[in-house]
Amino acid sequence: MIAYLSGTLFSKNPQSVIVDINGVGYQIFIPLSTFYRLPDETDAVSLYVYTHVRQDTLQLFGFQTEMEKQIFLLLTSVSGIGPRVALNILSGMGFEELLSAIVRADSERISGIPGVGKKTSQRIILELREKASKLTGGIEAVLAERVEIMNREMYEDALSALINLGYPSKAAKKAIETAFHKDQEMNIEALLKEALKNLIS
Repeated sequence: MIAYLSGTLFSKNPQSVIVDINGVGYQIFIPLSTFYRLPDETDAVSLYVYTHVRQDTLQLFGFQTEMEKQIFLLLTSVSGIGPRVALNILSGMGFEELLSAIVRADSERISGIPGVGKKTSQRIILELREKASKLTGGIEAVLAERVEIMNREMYEDALSALINLGYPSKAAKKAIETAFHKDQEMNIEALLKEALKNLIS
C-alpha cells in the first residue's frame, strides 16, 4: 500500500495532481486545502497518500499534511462516507473548522457542504465527536507551541536590536517584558517601539 509519494509535480488542478516519479505519472486526488499549498509545476512535491483499492480500480488520495490524511481516514470510517465524499468535505471546510463543528455538534455547518445532507452530518457528529475532541486538543497544543516559539524568537530579536542600540541587557529585557505583557499580539516593530518608550520614560 502506498502511504507517501515524493517526486516532481507534473500537473495540478483543484481536484487532482499528477506526480512524476522516475518517469511514471501517479494521479492523486486531493482536497482544496492541499491544492492551495502546492508548489509550481515542475517543482518537487511530497504528499501523504491513502491507497483506495476496489475490485475494478485503484485510486490514490493525497494530502499536504499527515493531519489532513488522519481526518480523511476518520471521515471514511463513518458509515456511508466513501473517499470521494470525505475529500469533498475536506474541500468544503478547513480541517480545524471541521473538527470544531463536530465537537460543537454544529450539524447545520457540516450539512452546508455541497453533497452532504443533514443525516450524513448528524452521523459524522455521532460517530466522530469523541475522536474529534481529542484531535482538537492536539491541534491546540501544536498551535500554542508555535506561538511560543514565535514569541521567543521575536523577544530575542528585539533584545538584540536594543543591545545593538547601546542599551544595557538588563534594562532592555525589562523594557521588552513590560511591552510584551501589555500586548502579546504585537509584531516585532510594535514591540520595539513600545520597549523604546519604556526605556526612555
